[in-house]
Amino acid sequence: MIGTVFRSEDVAAEDRFDHWRELVGRTHAPSDMSSEYAADFWAEQRLLPLGPVTVWPGSFRPMRFRRSARMVRQSDPEFYHVSLVLAGGLGVDQAGRADTHGPQDLYVIDTSQPYDIRPPADQERCVVTGVGVEFPKVLVPVSPDRVGDLLARRLSAQEGVGALLSGFLTGVVRQADSLQPSDAPRLGNVVLDLLLAWFAQELGTESALPPENRHRTLTAHVRAFIRRNLHDPDLTPPVIAAAHHISVSYLHRVFQEQTHGETVAAWIRGQRLEGARRDLADPALRSTPVHVIATRWGLRRPAEFSRAFRSAYGVPPTEYRLRAAASPAPQDIVTESAGGRVVRVPSGK
Repeated sequence: MIGTVFRSEDVAAEDRFDHWRELVGRTHAPSDMSSEYAADFWAEQRLLPLGPVTVWPGSFRPMRFRRSARMVRQSDPEFYHVSLVLAGGLGVDQAGRADTHGPQDLYVIDTSQPYDIRPPADQERCVVTGVGVEFPKVLVPVSPDRVGDLLARRLSAQEGVGALLSGFLTGVVRQADSLQPSDAPRLGNVVLDLLLAWFAQELGTESALPPENRHRTLTAHVRAFIRRNLHDPDLTPPVIAAAHHISVSYLHRVFQEQTHGETVAAWIRGQRLEGARRDLADPALRSTPVHVIATRWGLRRPAEFSRAFRSAYGVPPTEYRLRAAASPAPQDIVTESAGGRVVRVPSGK
């Protein structure tokens, strides 16, 4: 498991809000925190240190965060804070701008300027759930004056790089219990790449990003596009390149650079086979013919599917399904495919 977890119910009721306020004060830029629910406070938060960034998913009863000019003068970590709102709402005031943020909105605040974050008047009783990310301002390759155009604004997490960032953050949160400390630096670098690409997209400064960041972000876009279209048997490198307005040769070069030599076609095939593998092990799909499952994942030729599945997982698809069905609580066993990849196959009884 990565990071630490705070749950208010682990603290005596009369001490919960003060304990929460102390915890937040130690981990974030100092601010004045207040709540109408201080006497009956509830909150859950996880703190995930991921290399260059800190991610903190949390839920809490409505409260207000106010950071004054005096607090800025006394202590400034010089961070940007990006928040993804998942439930409830928040009103944010900073840099002379005020906006209200609801589910699937993103917003940015700068610890070097005063701010006021509070529950909107129509949501004063709603629990707020979201994911915050903090990282040093120096890591953003554009001036704070330019970033100032984003502060407190309501920004979408449902399109473009914002959607990639939102999806990755929520995925990290879902998997936090199974992640190991050794995963943290790599995950943090991915989060930072997506943050920088998102800033660049919102500010129109993509050219300011180093080529490595641009390549990693393009690869993330390509992978997301492929996952959305795996069912299409005509999904090919030329189709993918055209959708991203790049040449096929550039697509191949960047993709292999970011995947240690794996080709686009090989990655598509691997994702399709993994999707079919999951469906074959799903008891709810036990009556669905194998060839129908394969076709759903864009694998139209039964003989080719069977050969590729056996190469990847060491057994034919029908046998894989039988093994999965034979064990009520399948334990994975490790086997090695003909291609040399270590994979997991459900064991029999």
